[in-house]
Amino acid sequence: MEKAVSVSPEGEPFPLPDKDDYSREFERLQALVREHREKGREIVVVVGIGFVGAVMAAVVADARDEKGAPAKFVIGMQRPSVRSFWKIPLMNRGVSPVTSEDPQVALLIRRCVTEQKTLTATFTYDALRLADVVVVDVQCDYIKEALGNVQAGNADMAELEKAFEVIGEKIPAEALVLIETTVAPGTTEQIAYPILRKAFRRRGMLSEPLLAHSYERVMPGRNYVDSVRNFWRVCAGVNDASRKRVEKFLTDVINTRDFPMVVLDRPVESETAKIVENSFRATLLAFMDEWSTFAERNGVDIVKVIEAIKVRPTHSNILFPGPGIGGYCLPKDGGLGIWAYKSIFGFEDSLFKITPMAIDVNDTRALHVAQLVRDALRNMGRPLAAADVLILGASYREDVGDTRYSGSELVVRKLSEMGAEPRIHDPYVSHWWEFEKQDVYPRPGYSWARFFRSQEKLSDLRVSQELPDALRDVDAVVLAVRHRQYLDLAPEEVVKWAGGPIAVIDCFGILDDDKIRRYFELGCEVKGLGRGHINRIKESVRAAKWQRLREQAGNKPGSG
Repeated sequence: MEKAVSVSPEGEPFPLPDKDDYSREFERLQALVREHREKGREIVVVVGIGFVGAVMAAVVADARDEKGAPAKFVIGMQRPSVRSFWKIPLMNRGVSPVTSEDPQVALLIRRCVTEQKTLTATFTYDALRLADVVVVDVQCDYIKEALGNVQAGNADMAELEKAFEVIGEKIPAEALVLIETTVAPGTTEQIAYPILRKAFRRRGMLSEPLLAHSYERVMPGRNYVDSVRNFWRVCAGVNDASRKRVEKFLTDVINTRDFPMVVLDRPVESETAKIVENSFRATLLAFMDEWSTFAERNGVDIVKVIEAIKVRPTHSNILFPGPGIGGYCLPKDGGLGIWAYKSIFGFEDSLFKITPMAIDVNDTRALHVAQLVRDALRNMGRPLAAADVLILGASYREDVGDTRYSGSELVVRKLSEMGAEPRIHDPYVSHWWEFEKQDVYPRPGYSWARFFRSQEKLSDLRVSQELPDALRDVDAVVLAVRHRQYLDLAPEEVVKWAGGPIAVIDCFGILDDDKIRRYFELGCEVKGLGRGHINRIKESVRAAKWQRLREQAGNKPGSG
């Protein structure tokens, strides 16, 4: 039988381990742990070396004691699946398994693996037997069963529950288990703790598990490592011993001197804090959606309105929502709270109204962009069907390469459903896996393609890195993300590269009035989310054009 392989994003194949590989791997880890214990280092196992876990593992591995010597030895543990096993051999080469715009990510992982030798990666769960601390960074997804109806979804707890079961079966009684995953409130005390305790009793261990929760506040982009190491933390333990252990561990590995840590009484409070802070931000953005639409319909430029409001310190956090919100947290975290209220705590009433409404609004805002493309092309006498539409920006926010739950994805999917031919350019994204591998990414049956028709051809969509080539012969351009490269685009260049007048749709307040005016002067049609004043600019350009024509006619010989 052909051996299963895991293929890295760059295409390098890695055969999955055989049965005999497990014993050899555990012997390797035992030898490393003996060496580091002799140096007085704490052994930390990070379960899950994905987007958060890989960087957290490196930050812990880089921690120093009072004398400046490495204080921890870290084992990053990843389940050896076809989808993700490749991360292990790459990390053991000193190569980061996650891409980031922060150069410190790659440097930190390489230094810890190849120079300090305080970080290694493994596929065997037996690594847990060696742990003093276990950090859980296993994803807890919220699966939406309908677009625009978050309450129809469910928390996907299977992988997390399996992780707790394995941890309970393997860890020493005195090991601290720290859950960093964003989870439904109640998970630590009402799901993880009973699983660990039952496993302890089956093993004849009478002590109580040491269990705590402390969520990450990672920020993709050029300050990714700092958002782990130099940022405020919240934590809580299930009992006094757990609380003391998690406080000491986090104080050892992150900068709690300059960014004081908040210690709450119970893990459910820490879990709720993460859900509330992300739901708050998501609600602010959803609130602005209706005012953005109001602005479009009533001649108001919502961008200028927001800037006028932000000068007031109490309102400085007001935001323009763009084409929906993305990233891994804001689009789903409120759903975890809604699910926990009924599925963990057992309430049956409809308590939540604002939180699910905010998620539903944010999830469907991008669909309006496709309508603007249609209307702009119609004003030019062109159909949307078969039109080549270039989306500028695949990522969910400016100057990062993170495409998770990107608003641009829904724009592309809706345009394809309406018959357009989407193209994509993004200077930070080399592969848009949500399309290239939409049958299996993020896992089979979970792609947002299931909410739209006519999605099959999008598997062939590839991200362009060359803007002039991407623009060639397009009918419309959608400015979807505020990447630096797009902020200074000259209308003359865009029209030249496109080969003539096009429809331009501004989703993020990228165009100022002068550029909007210039596009109209070049024969283009312009529309924008929340930019209701665009019609006034269009009318002024049209009036100026007719005035020039009248003046030219009046200056002709024999006129008058």
